[in-house]
Amino acid sequence: MAENTDEITKNKWRNLTSLPFPIKALFTGYILVIGLGLMMAGAQILLTHGMADGKFGVSVDDIVYSYYGNRSSSKLQSKLNGSMQDKATSQEKAVIFKWIASGAGEHEWQTTINPITQAKCAHCHANITTLPNVTKYEVIKELAEVDMGAETASLTRVSHIHLFGIAFIFFFIGFIFSFAVGFPKWLKGLLILTPYAFLIIDVGAWWLTRIDPGFAWMVIIGGFGYSLASAVMLSTSLYQMWIMPWRGRISSEKACWD
Repeated sequence: MAENTDEITKNKWRNLTSLPFPIKALFTGYILVIGLGLMMAGAQILLTHGMADGKFGVSVDDIVYSYYGNRSSSKLQSKLNGSMQDKATSQEKAVIFKWIASGAGEHEWQTTINPITQAKCAHCHANITTLPNVTKYEVIKELAEVDMGAETASLTRVSHIHLFGIAFIFFFIGFIFSFAVGFPKWLKGLLILTPYAFLIIDVGAWWLTRIDPGFAWMVIIGGFGYSLASAVMLSTSLYQMWIMPWRGRISSEKACWD
C-alpha cells in the first residue's frame, strides 16, 4: 500500500491502523476484557452444561439433559450423577436414590435425607438465591420428580438476559471491527451480522430442544458459530491496531465511510 502520511494524519478515524492512541487503548481494553469474559463463559459452560452427563466436555447428551431433561430419571438424580457428582459420597447418593424410588416421603426426608443436604448442600443452596434450596422438603420433593428439562419460566428469563446482554457485546465488537481494512464491504458486513444470526439460532434451539432432543445439535452449532465469528473480529482488530502499524503498514483505506 502506498500511503500519504500527512493525509492519513488528517484523517485519524479512517481505519484501525490510524486511530489515535487513546482510542486504540480504549478499544484494546474492551477487547481484552471481553475476550477474557468469553473464555470464562466457556469454562462455566464446561462446568455446568458440560457435566450434565457426568463426563467432562460438552456433548449432545449434555444439551439434551439440560433442556429436554433425562426423562428416565429425576433432576436430583441427574445432578448427582452429573455436575454435582463430587458433592456426595456413593453411599449418600445411594440413600438419596432409594428415597426417590420409594416415593420421596417427608418422614424419611426428615430423618435420613435432610441431614445429608444440611451437611453437603446447605452451604451453597441455602445461601445463594439463584440455587434451589434443597434443605426445604417442598423444593427437593419437586427436584425428585421426573426430569422434564428446563422450566418455561427459567428458560424465558435466561433467554431474554442472553439476547439483550450478548447483543450489546456483539454491537461493540462489530463497531470496532467496522474500522478494519482489507475486507470487501460485503464480507465485513457478513462477519458483523454472523454472531447475531448464530445467537438467534442458539437461543431458539434451546426452546426447540426442550420439545425435541433432535435439535440439540443446533445449540452447539449456534454457540460455536458466534464464538468463531467473534474471535475472528477481535483478533483482526487487535492485529490491525498494533501489529500493522508496528510493521509500518498504516493504511489510507476509508474503512467505514466513503
